[in-house]
Amino acid sequence: MGIFIETERLRIVPLTAAQLKLWTTDIVALEGELSCSYHAEPLSDVFSSIVEGQIIKVTEDESNWLFHTFWFAILKDESIAIGSLCFKSAPNNAGEVEIGYGLAKEFEGNGYMTEAVGAICSWAKAQDGITHIIAETEKDNPQSQRVLERCGFVIYKRDDAIWWRF
Repeated sequence: MGIFIETERLRIVPLTAAQLKLWTTDIVALEGELSCSYHAEPLSDVFSSIVEGQIIKVTEDESNWLFHTFWFAILKDESIAIGSLCFKSAPNNAGEVEIGYGLAKEFEGNGYMTEAVGAICSWAKAQDGITHIIAETEKDNPQSQRVLERCGFVIYKRDDAIWWRF
């Protein structure tokens, strides 16, 4: 099936450029290709534009495509895509990558995102040249802050947001 990360309850799958395009244009075809049903966050116009921008990055920087794409968190037993994760770009000169993630509301409170973030961070730390994983949370998002705390992130900066490092 290709590259993926497996946890106790999840299969975390990176989307190819073609799969990213399907995510924005034909979700039914993407569900068929990934053998799952999509119940993750709906693609707003803004988020769809972000995904389309990542398609270009995945295509132009093939050696780092795993750091430019979105990864789906799929419940193994039910074959349901419940959320997505991404690295916002390839590692910078300091070896840092920034992580982002989102989960469908109906699946919150079950530890799924903590499980997914922990797994993808372990994968990233095992890659050559990665020294830290960073994340930004809004000050009024305690759920996301708890995910990062549970995964071993620590706060290293506060400004308009809270910045975390693993």
